[in-house]
Amino acid sequence: MRAEAAAITRESDEALDALLSFGERLSAELFAEALNQGGARAGTMDARKLLRTDSRFGKADPAVEETRVACAQALAPRLNAGETIVTQGFIGADERGRTTTLGRGGSDYSAALFAEALGAESCYIYTDVNGIYSMDPRVVPNARVIREISFGEAAELANFGAKVLHPATLLPAMRAGIRVFVGNTFKPDEGGTWIHAELNERPLLRAIATRDRQTLITVNSMRMLNSHGYLARLFTILANHGLSIDLVTTSEVSVALTVDGTSAGSSGKSILENSALMAELSEIAEVKIEENLSLVALVGTRLSSTPGVAARTFQAVGLDNVRLICHGASPNNLCFLVNSNEVRRVASRLHEAFL
Repeated sequence: MRAEAAAITRESDEALDALLSFGERLSAELFAEALNQGGARAGTMDARKLLRTDSRFGKADPAVEETRVACAQALAPRLNAGETIVTQGFIGADERGRTTTLGRGGSDYSAALFAEALGAESCYIYTDVNGIYSMDPRVVPNARVIREISFGEAAELANFGAKVLHPATLLPAMRAGIRVFVGNTFKPDEGGTWIHAELNERPLLRAIATRDRQTLITVNSMRMLNSHGYLARLFTILANHGLSIDLVTTSEVSVALTVDGTSAGSSGKSILENSALMAELSEIAEVKIEENLSLVALVGTRLSSTPGVAARTFQAVGLDNVRLICHGASPNNLCFLVNSNEVRRVASRLHEAFL
């Protein structure tokens, strides 16, 4: 949608954000009118008067304290008077009053920010699925809805590809200790998933997530032995070409790292097409690029400290096509790469073995 808007306006990111705000603003007016016709006492409030942000158009960062003050002054009195307020997600305004947008997942993020600003006990987010699943049901048809999950586990799932919530959505709720409910807009009576700070039940494995379009870069060089600054030089080259590194493993003479082709900053192009990058990397090491890979992530608790988890995992899927393993950096996950044409089979086997 943003690309289409850019083609229409051929202007700055500021103009694009202003254009993209119209859908949210019109939807709020229509929904408030529908509530009024149903007997509610509803009104609208422009989110740009409440949600303060910096001036990074397209992916603005919220100003939490300024947003809290604005909500306390303008929004809370109307709510306390019994009025139902419909406002917009995704949009805000900088200190000069210019329209900004929060980027991908911005509407859910807005809901959590408003809940934090108002000191709410709960934040309800409704989407097109019944909550957070133990696995994507399109991959594993018998995946089940998780009724309760911790903030840490939900954040790991969101980061590793579960598309129900964007990771940023959880930050305001975690800061304020607000529980979050995720349910289905079209089936509100079927329950959903509650996300809490702490849970009494903490199973070893809670869910499995997958993420496609991963690229593995392996760099080998004897110059890494007993050298200082080699990794810094490597990461500087990658950063200068706009590559955001996801997973990293190292040995004495090699580094293996992944680039996420699904991230917001990804160009979608093959790294092999970037001749300047390949030339710079080749100056410092032997480089191998592997594409068409997918990330598989097991998310739970105590995964790094429970004996036998890795052995049980790879016994279930086989080690033949596993390209990179990342285990121990976080107690909440174990992740690895497989060929993309194998990811459904691998995820299904793991779900059957653990869940």
